[in-house]
Amino acid sequence: MQVEIKCFATLSDFTPKGGFLAVDDGSTVKQVIDLLGIKAEDVKIMFINGKHESLASVLKEGDRLGLFPAVGGG
Repeated sequence: MQVEIKCFATLSDFTPKGGFLAVDDGSTVKQVIDLLGIKAEDVKIMFINGKHESLASVLKEGDRLGLFPAVGGG
C-alpha cells in the first residue's frame, strides 16, 4: 500500500523522494519510522491524517503521516 509521509524540522531529510512510500498492509507508525532509518526516540509527535497518533497506530492505504522531532525553544 502507499502512504504519504512528511518529516518536519530536523527529520526533514528522511522524507521519501516524492513524499510517498510503499509499505506492507497493516504497517505501524513504528515500522515506517524504522524503514525510513529514523530512531524511534527521535520522533516525539506523530499525526495520521491530522490526528495525533502513537507508534503502535496502524496505517491504511492513502494515509498521510507527519513526523515531528522534539521542539525546543525559549
